[in-house]
Amino acid sequence: MSEEKEIDYSLANPDTLTKYKTAAEISEKVLAAVSKLVVPGEKIVDITQKGDKLIEEEVAKVYRGKKINKGFSHPTTISPSSFVTPYTPLTTDESEASTEIKAGEPIKIQLGAQIDGFGSIVCDTVIAQPSDKANDVIEGRSADLILATYYANELLLRLLIPPGLLTQGTDDEKAKAASQKPLAQTKITQLLEKVTKAYECNLVESTTSWLFDRNEIEGTKKIVLAPSEGSKGEGVPEVGEVWGVEMGVSLGSGKVKNLDHRATLHRRTNQTYGLKRPTSRKILSEVVKKFNTFPFSLRQLDDERDAKSGVVECVRGNVFRQYEVVGDKEGSPVARLLTTLAITKNGITKLGAPPALDLSKFKTDKKITDEEVLKILEQPLSRNTGKKNKKKKKKPAKKAAQDDEDDSDDDDE
Repeated sequence: MSEEKEIDYSLANPDTLTKYKTAAEISEKVLAAVSKLVVPGEKIVDITQKGDKLIEEEVAKVYRGKKINKGFSHPTTISPSSFVTPYTPLTTDESEASTEIKAGEPIKIQLGAQIDGFGSIVCDTVIAQPSDKANDVIEGRSADLILATYYANELLLRLLIPPGLLTQGTDDEKAKAASQKPLAQTKITQLLEKVTKAYECNLVESTTSWLFDRNEIEGTKKIVLAPSEGSKGEGVPEVGEVWGVEMGVSLGSGKVKNLDHRATLHRRTNQTYGLKRPTSRKILSEVVKKFNTFPFSLRQLDDERDAKSGVVECVRGNVFRQYEVVGDKEGSPVARLLTTLAITKNGITKLGAPPALDLSKFKTDKKITDEEVLKILEQPLSRNTGKKNKKKKKKPAKKAAQDDEDDSDDDDE
């Protein structure tokens, strides 16, 4: 008998990309639905539960009858104005369960699905508006925050493209471009700060993007923006990799602190430890079955009260990693975006991303003027294999550079 062939889980296997894309479609669909639930007066815990139910329903529709692990790559989390990290309150904590969305605050929605261990996580920031004002134009500092985050994110995506990958011209020109060193992470931060400063905002301290892999959302490489003391990035993006790319921007200094809230978001590690308490062993068994090594909320476990007590030993024994609740040090509003993307020989493919921003809904007198930044924003994310990418990516940079649509149209002719 021939030996069983080892499965290729890299992007070279078309099945891998299909599973990533299926997870991404679910993530984006649920993100759009949850965004509509974010209105003033709604309880955060209610929205998170509805989001999780939607993910479960959508995941159940795909790969039916196949022995494939599928489910959450990230629970639905709803983070209020100054919160930086994903926030998932518990139903059994009365004060947190009663937390409501406030009008005008930037709400961060983060969630994700996974198919066969290939996860797509997405995060978007929406300004909470009453239903009757959902289409109103947003002005002032809220507009500054959303636009700074959007353009900084667009810039970051372009800075992640490996040198020379999309270079046109002779073989010599392509070889010369490909021989350039990737940008240092300090240089990436400096360029992004030119965007945020244009809108009188700041990058959120230690905003981190990670290399993704099967059953892994914090791989061996990471990019750290505006790093705090002692933190630094490791490695550079390469063709054939999948990354979770994050952007965080604050109307304040961008410095962060731990908030006085219970840590309710956890993730199983690969560490083993002899758990003594029955409740600890019970929730570990449940987590292995339901979530593998992806993040989960304590409210997603069968018995929330048991989870609150059992998780203590799991964290102490390093069986679970605990995600602290972190917010802006000054209590300033924060916006975040998270995109799951693949780096291919043709450039960047967004596997799961927040929806394209409707720039006409945000009004500010601020704009980006730095020529180096504007030039990068003009660049495509991938080779032009159709009309969609070219039109979608060129116009936003024009809108940053020009005062009105007429100027953009003239340039495009």
